[in-house]
Amino acid sequence: MVDIRIVPDKATLGAKAAALGAQAIRDAQARFGHANIIVATGASQFELLQNLVVAEGIDWAKVTAFHLDEYVGLTEEHPASFRRYLRLRFLAPLANAPEFIPVDGEGDTEVETARLNALIAGKRIDVCFAGIGENCHVAFNDPPADFDTQQPYIVVTLDEGCRQQQFGEGWFPTFESVPQRAISMSVRQILKSALIVLSVSDERKAKATRDALEGAVSNLYPASILQTHSNTVMFIDPPAASLLTSA
Repeated sequence: MVDIRIVPDKATLGAKAAALGAQAIRDAQARFGHANIIVATGASQFELLQNLVVAEGIDWAKVTAFHLDEYVGLTEEHPASFRRYLRLRFLAPLANAPEFIPVDGEGDTEVETARLNALIAGKRIDVCFAGIGENCHVAFNDPPADFDTQQPYIVVTLDEGCRQQQFGEGWFPTFESVPQRAISMSVRQILKSALIVLSVSDERKAKATRDALEGAVSNLYPASILQTHSNTVMFIDPPAASLLTSA
């Protein structure tokens, strides 16, 4: 079951989620000498990253950071580029930058997924930072998500709800300009993480939160698969938790 932690506001959510993830990184470095992490983007990660980059006791030069997803066909200079987002909000504030494995959706998607799959193959993932979408997606695994593929990275088609969320959050000037495809880390690869730290806020995520936590595991509600993971912690603010019956 998912460990649900309701916090009073976004600032507290970001601080607590970052603290838990930072401890996992420190523990991995103490045990293995190196930490492998997965970093996410989007509005849900703003406060988390602000706290994570100033966390004490992490040797970032001994961290490899894999990237969850990226749009197909979007340049890194585009305001909605997730590579741009992470370079600005995650890499730039760090004095000793980690090894960063970005997802590049500009070229041949088959070549890029093969590159990424080779780089992550067999790697221990100590912590995955993520959120969930308004349509209950995790990464860009929109419903009906592929729960079977063992490929670490896959090319996916974005559904209308996902694209509407990206437009609604202000990343694109029009709905039509939101790309229709992306390269995403697969569900099975995310589940290989020793710890998954989810940050979920705002009332617009309330239905997805309920579907992820209180419904049956179904690829129509992709984040519900996290119910099967042994160590997932979801930090939620009150608006996102407003439809939970057991909270």
